[in-house]
Amino acid sequence: MKLFAILALFVGSAAAFAPASQSAPKTVLQAESTEVGATAPLGFFDPLGYITDESKFERYRAVERKHGRIAMMAMLGTFVHNNKWVFDGYISPSQGIKFSDIDSGIGGLFQVPASGLLQILVFCGLVELAWWPATKLDGDYGIRLGKINNWDQEPEKELRQKNAELNNGRAAMMAILGVISQEVWLGQNLYEQASSGNFSPYVDTAAGF
Repeated sequence: MKLFAILALFVGSAAAFAPASQSAPKTVLQAESTEVGATAPLGFFDPLGYITDESKFERYRAVERKHGRIAMMAMLGTFVHNNKWVFDGYISPSQGIKFSDIDSGIGGLFQVPASGLLQILVFCGLVELAWWPATKLDGDYGIRLGKINNWDQEPEKELRQKNAELNNGRAAMMAILGVISQEVWLGQNLYEQASSGNFSPYVDTAAGF
């Protein structure tokens, strides 16, 4: 099951990293649409020529943005749960399962009762279809946090912050994939690896060799 989870994440992340074409003529891809995300050192990057028109570029960029946001939340959850910051009480009173009984690593996903997983899926479906619909490809749902992202008053912030979101999302996708892979391979979550110094797949620090 863990291997399946890694493969599923890898396939999803691969679509999120679909880059933009360097060779596409400006008549097909508008320069302003590719400005966001084209940052150093790679800039406007599509070595395999996936992007052939504006609609495909917009869809791939939306997929990349969404997967990046999910990965950032996943990494935040990793830091929170690995530090044993959990809710009090029971995740399933009928089964006597407390929140603290759930493993803090990827294995915890398979310890959540089926009804709990169903609630998570239903909530994600509502977000995806109604609250923040995936059909809105620009990913801007009008959420403004005062002066932090007041783009109408300070438009120069928009490009910088959108680039920051995409780059942080790209880093988070690689990070969560690495965290899950390391845990499956080494049998330790991120906190356990860090505290024992056991980051090498070829060296068992705990065993001393």
